[in-house]
Amino acid sequence: MTDIIYLIILSCFAGFIGSLIGLGGGLIITPVLTILFDIDIKYAIGASIVAVIATSSGAAVAFVKDGLSNMKIGLFLEIFTTIGGVIGAIVSGIFSSKYLYIFFSLILANAFYGMLKKSGIIKKINVKDEKVENDKYSEKLGFASHYYDKAENKNIEYNVTNVPQGSLVMFGAGLASGLLGIGSGTFKVIALDNYMKLPIKASTATSNFMMGVTACASALIYFFNGTIDPYIVGPVALGSLIGSRSGAIVMQNINAKYTRLIFLPILLFTVINMFLKGLGVI
Repeated sequence: MTDIIYLIILSCFAGFIGSLIGLGGGLIITPVLTILFDIDIKYAIGASIVAVIATSSGAAVAFVKDGLSNMKIGLFLEIFTTIGGVIGAIVSGIFSSKYLYIFFSLILANAFYGMLKKSGIIKKINVKDEKVENDKYSEKLGFASHYYDKAENKNIEYNVTNVPQGSLVMFGAGLASGLLGIGSGTFKVIALDNYMKLPIKASTATSNFMMGVTACASALIYFFNGTIDPYIVGPVALGSLIGSRSGAIVMQNINAKYTRLIFLPILLFTVINMFLKGLGVI
């Protein structure tokens, strides 16, 4: 009983962070289950997939209602993520995972530097406010949108650009998932924020929505493989759902720059983790 309570509490934290920065919570759930609870990695990943669905569902209620999630963009980009995932799964045995980890870590390191400049932490770099114009694809597909920012008490209107580049990053996100069996929430936020120039809040909310769609498909495979244990998944899903609702409320009521500042250390951790896996250290 004590383990179940601890599992709910830790899953609640994972769901909170996941909905706050658009990463789903799987990044926390899997190591928690394997290291702290000594659960087999197969069952940990199965529970992690369900946690992502719970986080996405819990946060989506608030994000979709308030117009934070750009569902048009999310559904469009899911096409490229899915194609990348299928191709990655097919050719997964051809490439060395060590080199792939290093390759993707370098891509994320470059994105980390770009987000670091946007955050204003690097004071010596003069970053001017960008005027984002809709590209021809965004115009045709009607991607430009708006949402009401509760922290700033004003309506935020935004345009969307670099749709081909963002789609390519989403394809890479799916490819990384298929090749390495990792979550791609980090890539999703980067594609939306760095390339397509959505506001960070819209990026994290849309990423949450997208990950729920992707995870639903993956969960079916894990279910039929018998690696979704209800005794593990039950408390994980409950905790993630509670945490995601809290995270969604907090995200909507804090300044956008703090969302970015919370995302940056998680991104740095991911970069270091992937690079060390590539070197064979972990």
